[in-house]
Amino acid sequence: MTSDRRTFLKQTSTAGLGLIAAPSLRFGKISPNDKVVVGVMGLAGRGHALARVFSAIPDSEVAYVADVDSRILDRTVEAVRENQERSPTAVQDFRQVLDDTDVDALVIAAPDHWHTPASIMALQAGKHVYVEKPLGHNPREGELLVEAQRKYGQVVQMGNQQRSSAFTQQIIREIHGGLIGRPYLARTWYANTRGPIGNGQEVPVPEGLDYDLWQGPAPRTPYRDNIIHYNWHWFWRWGTGESCNNGTHELDIARWALQVDYPVRASSVGGRYHYEDDWEFYDTQIAGFEFGDDRCITWEGRSCNAFPIAGRGRGTSVHGTEGTVVMDRDGFEVYDLENELVRSEVREAPEASMDVVGGGDMTDGHAQNFAQAIRGEAVQNSEIEEGHKSVLLCHLANIAQVTGRALAIDPSNGRIVDDAQAMEYWSREYEPGWEPVV
Repeated sequence: MTSDRRTFLKQTSTAGLGLIAAPSLRFGKISPNDKVVVGVMGLAGRGHALARVFSAIPDSEVAYVADVDSRILDRTVEAVRENQERSPTAVQDFRQVLDDTDVDALVIAAPDHWHTPASIMALQAGKHVYVEKPLGHNPREGELLVEAQRKYGQVVQMGNQQRSSAFTQQIIREIHGGLIGRPYLARTWYANTRGPIGNGQEVPVPEGLDYDLWQGPAPRTPYRDNIIHYNWHWFWRWGTGESCNNGTHELDIARWALQVDYPVRASSVGGRYHYEDDWEFYDTQIAGFEFGDDRCITWEGRSCNAFPIAGRGRGTSVHGTEGTVVMDRDGFEVYDLENELVRSEVREAPEASMDVVGGGDMTDGHAQNFAQAIRGEAVQNSEIEEGHKSVLLCHLANIAQVTGRALAIDPSNGRIVDDAQAMEYWSREYEPGWEPVV
């Protein structure tokens, strides 16, 4: 860890990110003098980075690292040991973490089909939850997680880390204060150069991998050689496509900037255009969301063609009656109606934006905010209901795309109306015995 990053962590520990809560906001048994003890589930990518983060922030400690693949446990144990004296216990089955009464929170970075089931299991075991986006495999799971948080009362935070960025908070406040007049359109995008995943073959399960537990809530299917540990993102059985994988972040910023909740209409065009392989979702997608107060949001995802928009591989532009703001994780620009640049700000500590792991000071701050919310020292920067509203846009984009038509949405709850076929995608079929129940 760099000295600059250590300094940042110490500063945010003291300042609480500037969001100090009243004592009545304290949760559970944690006191300000105790560390928040966490277990991290899913270590192949993002979870490895999160284990490093939670072991480094001053008010938390990683007691467990868990992954169904025993071959990757040791590297995360070693990474955690660089930041804390205690060596974490490595386990294949995360349920062992839930059985330990000394653990305060579960950090979930397992595949998407595990997000809500594992979160609910953790809440029922009395744990707080930090769950990576998209927090659920389908819209119903998002509803269930919100319901579970309300029932059990613990802190639940999604990994939409830009909500904990001071510079993003600043520019959003200014947009809400009239910086560009009345904002009415937000454009979001993500462009990458992902390669093909090929056509997988049924092969024996690798030694050390508990494939049955990896599948967990998903209906069983034979092991194939082009799924684990990343390409599951592109299959309906386990993943949620690029819209939920990366669109979640930008759509969350867009919805925040426009101050909108659920849309009244969702539509999508696109397909799998670039390669012919097993990829089931879309490498090219343009989705639109209309809201009842004359505001709209668009999402453009290009998984296999990285031509940037506004010089950025990913980002959000917010357009109003008096100008435009263009922003990403590394800075923002403000333009007037003559397209003249009137202000620009670039961050000195950029967040990883285009790799499959991510990491940086926004992630550090988001984890810190989660720990401080548990300790009663800060207000959450992203309550789980806000995360659900943003993720739901991504699910609606996928449903509109697969059904081939625009969807009418009830703006009071985000549900699709008068379309029984589209509502078949609202939930999923589960492996018997694995259905999430609040």
